[in-house]
Amino acid sequence: MRDDYDLMKQKVHQSLKLNLDLYKEAQMKRRITTLRDKHGFKSYIDYFAACQKDAGLLEEFTEKLTINVSEFYRNPNRWDVLQKKIIPELTKTKRKITIWSAACSTGEEPYSLAMMLEEYFPGLNYQIRATDFDQAVLNAAKQGNYQERSLKDLPAALKKKYFTSNGTIFQADPSLRKHIRFERHNLLEDPYPRDIDLIVCRNVLIYFTDEAKNNIFHHFNKALTKGGCLFVGSTEQIFNAEQYGFYLEDSFFYRKQ
Repeated sequence: MRDDYDLMKQKVHQSLKLNLDLYKEAQMKRRITTLRDKHGFKSYIDYFAACQKDAGLLEEFTEKLTINVSEFYRNPNRWDVLQKKIIPELTKTKRKITIWSAACSTGEEPYSLAMMLEEYFPGLNYQIRATDFDQAVLNAAKQGNYQERSLKDLPAALKKKYFTSNGTIFQADPSLRKHIRFERHNLLEDPYPRDIDLIVCRNVLIYFTDEAKNNIFHHFNKALTKGGCLFVGSTEQIFNAEQYGFYLEDSFFYRKQ
């Protein structure tokens, strides 16, 4: 007989199209147990049933399961490589590029990309697809309002040029939005886009099982154009990248073979 947690996972998959079997179980179960206990439920099934009836509980549940921690220019030295090496190589033979910011959370990453391209690649025609599973964080990303701590690694010149402050809130310049399209996308379930020149997917893959990551890397490779590049987080290096059709271009940057 399936235990209470397994039954809840089945219900989550049916209801939210979120397959918890593809996340590392110890981390995910700990998060869900904390939420269950916080609201005074004894069983996972009863807790998720309550989530389905209460929009506030369901939003909290989704937010806790989809890891939403992000900053502008997170790991600045890697963004330096992106600016000075990766993008110049991608734009040697084309004046239009398409970038996919996958699992973009509250939008710091796609806005960082837009600022970089506006500032250092004037005249470049670009489109940024910014996706996440969690509709609530996508809605927040569209608003473009951030606490100052999110901007701690952003170059001062970019902060001054592209943000206006209102007390402790900093708003991204609305002009950046004209190149960004925010969409809901589930990396574990939905079809992947095609003809992408650069995929930026950072600090989310560490939460998936090896099986899930294998599938994602294969899908990423198919999504990229010839010579396209994948940019991952600083704890997400791809071992045996060639099995997915990549080679190491620079630390945490993988070029499609």
